[in-house]
Amino acid sequence: MDLHLHLTLAKSSRHRSNEWIFRDVPSDITIEINGVTFALHKFPLVSRSGRIRKLVSENREATISRVELLNLPGGPETFELAAKFCYGNNFEITPSNVAQLCCVSDYLEMTEDFSNNNLGSRADEYLNYIVLQNLEMSVEVLRQCENLLPLADELNIVSRCIDAIASKACVEQIASSFSRLEYSSSGRLHMSRQKCGPDWWIKDLSVLRIDLYQRVITAMKCRGVRPESIGESLMNYAEKELTKKSNGQQKVSIAVGNGLDHERLVVETIVGLLPVEKLVVPLSFLFGLLRSAVMLECTVACRLDLERRIGSQLDIATLDDLLIPSFRNDCDTLFDVDTVHRILVNFSQLDDSGDEDDPDGSVFESDGLDSPSETALYKVSKLVDNYLAEIAPDGNLKLSKFIAVAESLPAHARTVHDGLYRAIDVYLKAHQGLSEQDKKRICKLIDFQKLSPEAGAHAAQNERLPLQSIVQVLYIEQLRLRNALFCSELGDIHKPPMHQQSWRINSGALSAAMSPKDNYASLRRENRELKLELARLRMRLNDLEKEHVCMKRNMEKSHSRKFMSSFSKKISKLNLFGNSSSRESTSPSRNSQRTDSKVTVRTE
Repeated sequence: MDLHLHLTLAKSSRHRSNEWIFRDVPSDITIEINGVTFALHKFPLVSRSGRIRKLVSENREATISRVELLNLPGGPETFELAAKFCYGNNFEITPSNVAQLCCVSDYLEMTEDFSNNNLGSRADEYLNYIVLQNLEMSVEVLRQCENLLPLADELNIVSRCIDAIASKACVEQIASSFSRLEYSSSGRLHMSRQKCGPDWWIKDLSVLRIDLYQRVITAMKCRGVRPESIGESLMNYAEKELTKKSNGQQKVSIAVGNGLDHERLVVETIVGLLPVEKLVVPLSFLFGLLRSAVMLECTVACRLDLERRIGSQLDIATLDDLLIPSFRNDCDTLFDVDTVHRILVNFSQLDDSGDEDDPDGSVFESDGLDSPSETALYKVSKLVDNYLAEIAPDGNLKLSKFIAVAESLPAHARTVHDGLYRAIDVYLKAHQGLSEQDKKRICKLIDFQKLSPEAGAHAAQNERLPLQSIVQVLYIEQLRLRNALFCSELGDIHKPPMHQQSWRINSGALSAAMSPKDNYASLRRENRELKLELARLRMRLNDLEKEHVCMKRNMEKSHSRKFMSSFSKKISKLNLFGNSSSRESTSPSRNSQRTDSKVTVRTE
């Protein structure tokens, strides 16, 4: 026999006689609750309720016949159940009324001090032995407590239900983990790679009010529930609360009323409950929360937290994610550029922290979680350039904001500046009223040495660029041509190393042979080697200039020393083909002494 049936039957058999006694007796007391009156009898109420006993005893001389109970928890429906219990009538305790019975028994003081097996002890017994042993029942009781606060919290009904829910969810996940254990072919016990299915209790929690839901999720985190389950529950709750099945007109009316405050509270609470682990929730969900936070004007801390989380995994974002509409009335731009700029700053700070920890750039080689890899930098740079090209046609976009977004990434993030050049060209085309000084400012963002040959040829003929930029492009192209001709003339002996050749040929473009593990440290090394090679070329050029000067001087003195040069040639021929003694031929020092003596005699 179930416990709740046992309770109701025992109660019914014990007080069945009272029901027959007071059936034909006229009522002597009227109880009023929220405008609803109950014609009852004093004796059965006084025998069970300490509160009513005190009211009757205090007004014994006045023969009280009408009592109004204010703020009774559960209202008239719950009081009717309590009155039935006093009369011995049978009713069933269920998860949908046990919280109300616990609260009304405390209000009416229906405790063991006034009667054995009173309503308070029976409801509490059902709560402990039936409800708290089942997760689904605990959620239902917790939902019923929403209208019974703060009394339900003072009676520890809320805390007991929350602890039961968190414990049951944790136990179920541990059991599911054990079910995934299996033996390998070698006899070792290991965890199967099969992913766990979604937890069934996730949808059950979505019926709770946001304050109680927050307490449940916090308890689950403390109990050790998987972050993936926490994130999935948060997504399900946000989808239920923030996506209303209403038309546009109803949404506008909700935004004016209390619905806006509720949605703002939901967004702020969900952001505060997000797990610290990455990739627990999809990035698109974070962007959706950010759009809602901007639209609902949530707290600054809420928006900054979302921007920091998005910035840490920006390399997997798409262009549509970044196109956040501008909801402010004082902003004429179509998209919220300031929010995107702060996200990019958060991403760049990860790179800066990696550089501070390891100045040589070895952090990028490890592809660590704290600092972005070169692959992530390259993806984000392409994403930013596409974003700039998308917002550039906006006529209300200020030049300072455009430059701020373009400069938010570090200089080494862009290996190719074709995308940035395209975005700047679109901006110049849409903002033809820019001054020459503003054009120079925006064109300083472009490193013309990192343009591909096609982009360089386009820039050389682009009339929208300032004259100084066009001259710079032509000068760089001339240097490339000169270096190519110089390398071909030097031949294979003076040919630079292969990695430097590939750098020149690529002219700043990303090499096709570059693997994802190539990092910023290698770029630094190539930069240093390139500087050394340029230094060698300068030294070689200086030597050639010196040789040219010497040759010029020798040509000027050749006319005056023509006779001496012909005489020296004859002497050299005689020494080369003549029969000199072996002693003279093997003693160069002696010959040098003779020539030196002759020179000294001539000078004297």
